[in-house]
Amino acid sequence: MTARLHTRRSSQRVAAPSAAPQAPQRGRRPGVAVIIAAGGRGRRMGGRTPKQFLPLAGVPVIARTIGAFDRVPAVREIVVVVPAGALRRTAALVRRGGFGIVARVVPGGKERQDSVFRGIEACTRRKGIVLVHDAVRPFVSRALIDGVIRAAARYGAAVPALPVTDTIKTHTGGPRGFFSATLPRGELWAVQTPQGFRFGLLRDAHVKAARAGFAGTDDASLVERLGVRVRIVPGSDMNIKITTPRDRKLAESLI
Repeated sequence: MTARLHTRRSSQRVAAPSAAPQAPQRGRRPGVAVIIAAGGRGRRMGGRTPKQFLPLAGVPVIARTIGAFDRVPAVREIVVVVPAGALRRTAALVRRGGFGIVARVVPGGKERQDSVFRGIEACTRRKGIVLVHDAVRPFVSRALIDGVIRAAARYGAAVPALPVTDTIKTHTGGPRGFFSATLPRGELWAVQTPQGFRFGLLRDAHVKAARAGFAGTDDASLVERLGVRVRIVPGSDMNIKITTPRDRKLAESLI
Protein backbone atom coordinates (compact mmCIF):
# COMPACT_ATOMS: atom_id res chain seq x y z
CA MET A 1 0.00 0.00 0.00
CA THR A 2 1.24 3.46 -0.87
CA ALA A 3 -0.39 6.73 0.10
CA ARG A 4 -0.09 9.42 -2.56
CA LEU A 5 -0.50 13.02 -1.50
CA HIS A 6 -0.10 16.42 -3.09
CA THR A 7 -0.94 20.00 -2.27
CA ARG A 8 0.15 23.41 -3.39
CA ARG A 9 2.21 25.33 -0.84
CA SER A 10 0.16 28.48 -1.26
CA SER A 11 -3.27 26.96 -0.63
CA GLN A 12 -2.32 24.51 2.13
CA ARG A 13 -5.05 22.14 0.88
CA VAL A 14 -4.44 18.45 0.45
CA ALA A 15 -5.86 16.45 -2.41
CA ALA A 16 -7.37 13.00 -2.05
CA PRO A 17 -4.81 10.28 -1.24
CA SER A 18 -5.12 8.88 -4.78
CA ALA A 19 -4.12 12.17 -6.43
CA ALA A 20 -0.90 11.96 -8.47
CA PRO A 21 1.88 14.52 -8.00
CA GLN A 22 1.98 17.37 -10.48
CA ALA A 23 4.55 17.23 -13.26
CA PRO A 24 7.50 19.67 -13.03
CA GLN A 25 6.89 23.00 -14.72
CA ARG A 26 8.62 23.48 -18.05
CA GLY A 27 11.65 25.67 -18.17
CA ARG A 28 12.59 25.07 -14.52
CA ARG A 29 15.69 23.27 -13.39
CA PRO A 30 15.11 19.88 -11.75
CA GLY A 31 14.30 20.47 -8.11
CA VAL A 32 15.39 18.60 -5.03
CA ALA A 33 13.69 15.42 -3.88
CA VAL A 34 13.78 14.49 -0.20
CA ILE A 35 13.43 11.02 1.30
CA ILE A 36 12.53 11.11 4.98
CA ALA A 37 13.45 7.76 6.53
CA ALA A 38 10.96 6.99 9.28
CA GLY A 39 10.75 3.22 9.07
CA GLY A 40 12.29 2.46 12.47
CA ARG A 41 10.45 0.94 15.40
CA GLY A 42 12.26 2.98 18.04
CA ARG A 43 13.06 0.10 20.40
CA ARG A 44 15.60 2.15 22.35
CA MET A 45 12.92 4.73 23.17
CA GLY A 46 10.68 2.15 24.81
CA GLY A 47 6.88 2.16 24.74
CA ARG A 48 4.52 1.20 21.93
CA THR A 49 4.62 4.41 19.91
CA PRO A 50 7.49 4.62 17.40
CA LYS A 51 9.81 7.50 18.26
CA GLN A 52 9.06 9.41 15.06
CA PHE A 53 5.41 9.80 16.13
CA LEU A 54 6.06 10.90 19.71
CA PRO A 55 5.03 14.51 20.44
CA LEU A 56 7.49 17.33 21.03
CA ALA A 57 5.64 20.23 22.63
CA GLY A 58 2.44 18.81 21.19
CA VAL A 59 3.73 18.26 17.64
CA PRO A 60 4.85 14.82 16.41
CA VAL A 61 8.58 14.55 15.74
CA ILE A 62 8.01 13.52 12.13
CA ALA A 63 5.72 16.51 11.51
CA ARG A 64 8.43 18.90 12.68
CA THR A 65 10.93 17.17 10.39
CA ILE A 66 8.66 17.27 7.33
CA GLY A 67 7.92 20.93 8.02
CA ALA A 68 11.63 21.79 7.99
CA PHE A 69 11.92 20.63 4.35
CA ASP A 70 8.47 21.80 3.26
CA ARG A 71 9.65 25.39 3.84
CA VAL A 72 12.75 25.10 1.60
CA PRO A 73 12.05 26.57 -1.88
CA ALA A 74 14.51 24.25 -3.66
CA VAL A 75 12.66 21.17 -2.42
CA ARG A 76 9.97 20.10 -4.90
CA GLU A 77 9.07 16.62 -3.64
CA ILE A 78 9.10 14.74 -0.34
CA VAL A 79 8.69 10.99 0.02
CA VAL A 80 8.13 9.70 3.55
CA VAL A 81 9.02 6.08 4.36
CA VAL A 82 7.27 4.65 7.42
CA PRO A 83 6.41 1.23 8.90
CA ALA A 84 3.69 -0.49 6.87
CA GLY A 85 1.26 -0.21 9.76
CA ALA A 86 1.69 3.56 9.95
CA LEU A 87 0.76 4.51 6.37
CA ARG A 88 -2.74 5.84 7.09
CA ARG A 89 -1.61 7.52 10.27
CA THR A 90 1.18 9.33 8.42
CA ALA A 91 -1.08 10.30 5.52
CA ALA A 92 -3.51 11.86 8.00
CA LEU A 93 -0.66 13.69 9.71
CA VAL A 94 0.45 15.11 6.36
CA ARG A 95 -3.08 16.32 5.59
CA ARG A 96 -3.44 17.98 8.98
CA GLY A 97 -0.07 19.67 8.60
CA GLY A 98 -0.89 21.00 5.13
CA PHE A 99 2.51 19.90 3.87
CA GLY A 100 2.43 20.98 0.27
CA ILE A 101 5.01 18.78 -1.39
CA VAL A 102 4.69 15.38 0.24
CA ALA A 103 4.04 13.29 -2.85
CA ARG A 104 3.98 9.81 -1.35
CA VAL A 105 4.02 7.91 1.91
CA VAL A 106 5.46 4.43 1.33
CA PRO A 107 6.11 1.37 3.50
CA GLY A 108 9.65 0.72 4.62
CA GLY A 109 11.70 -2.43 4.34
CA LYS A 110 13.38 -4.74 6.83
CA GLU A 111 16.45 -2.52 7.26
CA ARG A 112 17.00 1.22 6.86
CA GLN A 113 18.91 0.64 3.62
CA ASP A 114 15.92 -1.22 2.19
CA SER A 115 13.60 1.57 3.26
CA VAL A 116 15.69 4.28 1.63
CA PHE A 117 15.77 2.35 -1.63
CA ARG A 118 11.98 2.11 -1.57
CA GLY A 119 11.92 5.87 -1.12
CA ILE A 120 14.27 6.30 -4.09
CA GLU A 121 12.02 4.17 -6.28
CA ALA A 122 8.96 6.18 -5.18
CA CYS A 123 10.44 9.52 -6.28
CA THR A 124 9.00 11.03 -9.43
CA ARG A 125 11.93 13.46 -9.83
CA ARG A 126 14.87 11.43 -11.09
CA LYS A 127 17.16 14.28 -12.05
CA GLY A 128 18.90 16.75 -9.83
CA ILE A 129 19.63 16.21 -6.16
CA VAL A 130 18.07 13.83 -3.66
CA LEU A 131 18.43 14.24 0.09
CA VAL A 132 18.05 11.43 2.62
CA HIS A 133 17.16 12.54 6.14
CA ASP A 134 16.40 10.81 9.42
CA ALA A 135 12.83 11.51 10.53
CA VAL A 136 14.06 11.86 14.11
CA ARG A 137 16.27 14.87 13.38
CA PRO A 138 13.56 17.56 13.62
CA PHE A 139 15.87 20.51 14.27
CA VAL A 140 17.66 20.52 10.92
CA SER A 141 18.07 24.13 9.80
CA ARG A 142 17.37 25.78 6.46
CA ALA A 143 21.04 26.83 6.28
CA LEU A 144 22.25 23.24 6.71
CA ILE A 145 19.80 21.91 4.11
CA ASP A 146 20.84 24.57 1.59
CA GLY A 147 24.52 23.89 2.29
CA VAL A 148 24.15 20.17 1.60
CA ILE A 149 22.19 20.86 -1.60
CA ARG A 150 24.89 23.20 -2.92
CA ALA A 151 27.72 20.80 -2.08
CA ALA A 152 25.92 17.78 -3.55
CA ALA A 153 25.23 19.69 -6.78
CA ARG A 154 28.91 20.59 -7.08
CA TYR A 155 30.61 17.39 -5.90
CA GLY A 156 27.97 14.72 -6.46
CA ALA A 157 27.80 13.64 -2.80
CA ALA A 158 27.79 15.65 0.43
CA VAL A 159 27.26 14.86 4.10
CA PRO A 160 27.03 17.13 7.16
CA ALA A 161 29.40 16.16 9.93
CA LEU A 162 31.05 17.44 13.10
CA PRO A 163 34.61 16.68 14.22
CA VAL A 164 34.70 14.26 17.15
CA THR A 165 35.84 15.91 20.39
CA ASP A 166 35.85 12.86 22.67
CA THR A 167 38.57 10.24 22.66
CA ILE A 168 37.27 7.12 20.89
CA LYS A 169 38.55 3.65 21.79
CA THR A 170 37.77 0.26 20.31
CA HIS A 171 37.13 -3.13 21.83
CA THR A 172 37.58 -5.65 19.03
CA GLY A 173 38.99 -8.65 20.86
CA GLY A 174 41.56 -9.61 23.42
CA PRO A 175 40.87 -9.83 27.15
CA ARG A 176 37.25 -9.15 28.04
CA GLY A 177 36.68 -5.74 29.61
CA PHE A 178 39.79 -4.11 28.12
CA PHE A 179 40.15 -1.69 25.21
CA SER A 180 41.94 -2.83 22.08
CA ALA A 181 43.10 0.50 20.67
CA THR A 182 42.66 4.27 20.68
CA LEU A 183 41.57 5.81 17.38
CA PRO A 184 43.19 9.02 16.08
CA ARG A 185 40.64 11.66 17.11
CA GLY A 186 41.74 14.15 14.47
CA GLU A 187 40.56 11.79 11.73
CA LEU A 188 37.10 11.09 13.16
CA TRP A 189 33.82 12.80 12.28
CA ALA A 190 30.29 12.37 13.63
CA VAL A 191 28.02 12.15 10.59
CA GLN A 192 24.53 13.65 10.41
CA THR A 193 21.74 13.95 7.86
CA PRO A 194 20.47 15.15 5.41
CA GLN A 195 22.91 13.40 3.12
CA GLY A 196 22.77 14.71 -0.44
CA PHE A 197 23.57 13.04 -3.76
CA ARG A 198 22.98 13.29 -7.46
CA PHE A 199 19.93 11.11 -7.93
CA GLY A 200 21.42 8.66 -10.42
CA LEU A 201 24.53 8.20 -8.29
CA LEU A 202 22.59 7.27 -5.17
CA ARG A 203 20.27 4.91 -7.00
CA ASP A 204 23.21 3.19 -8.69
CA ALA A 205 24.98 2.83 -5.35
CA HIS A 206 21.93 1.20 -3.78
CA VAL A 207 21.37 -1.18 -6.68
CA LYS A 208 25.00 -2.35 -6.69
CA ALA A 209 25.09 -2.71 -2.90
CA ALA A 210 21.95 -4.88 -2.99
CA ARG A 211 23.39 -7.11 -5.72
CA ALA A 212 26.59 -7.60 -3.73
CA GLY A 213 24.81 -8.12 -0.42
CA PHE A 214 26.62 -5.11 1.05
CA ALA A 215 25.04 -3.37 4.04
CA GLY A 216 26.29 0.13 4.79
CA THR A 217 25.85 2.14 7.94
CA ASP A 218 24.60 5.12 5.94
CA ASP A 219 23.93 6.11 2.33
CA ALA A 220 27.32 7.79 1.96
CA SER A 221 29.04 4.46 2.64
CA LEU A 222 27.27 2.96 -0.38
CA VAL A 223 28.47 5.81 -2.58
CA GLU A 224 32.02 5.61 -1.19
CA ARG A 225 32.02 1.94 -2.14
CA LEU A 226 31.86 3.07 -5.79
CA GLY A 227 35.00 5.15 -5.36
CA VAL A 228 33.17 8.48 -5.11
CA ARG A 229 34.51 11.01 -2.63
CA VAL A 230 31.93 12.55 -0.30
CA ARG A 231 32.18 16.26 0.48
CA ILE A 232 32.07 17.28 4.15
CA VAL A 233 29.57 20.02 5.02
CA PRO A 234 29.86 21.57 8.51
CA GLY A 235 27.15 20.02 10.67
CA SER A 236 25.24 21.54 13.56
CA ASP A 237 25.15 20.79 17.28
CA MET A 238 21.41 21.51 17.15
CA ASN A 239 20.80 18.78 14.56
CA ILE A 240 20.34 16.10 17.19
CA LYS A 241 18.94 12.63 16.58
CA ILE A 242 16.17 11.59 18.96
CA THR A 243 16.60 7.89 19.76
CA THR A 244 16.39 7.62 23.57
CA PRO A 245 14.22 9.14 26.33
CA ARG A 246 17.18 11.33 27.25
CA ASP A 247 17.33 12.68 23.69
CA ARG A 248 13.63 13.50 23.86
CA LYS A 249 14.09 15.47 27.08
CA LEU A 250 16.91 17.41 25.45
CA ALA A 251 14.69 18.11 22.43
CA GLU A 252 11.90 19.40 24.66
CA SER A 253 14.36 21.75 26.35
CA LEU A 254 15.53 23.04 22.96
CA ILE A 255 11.96 23.85 21.99
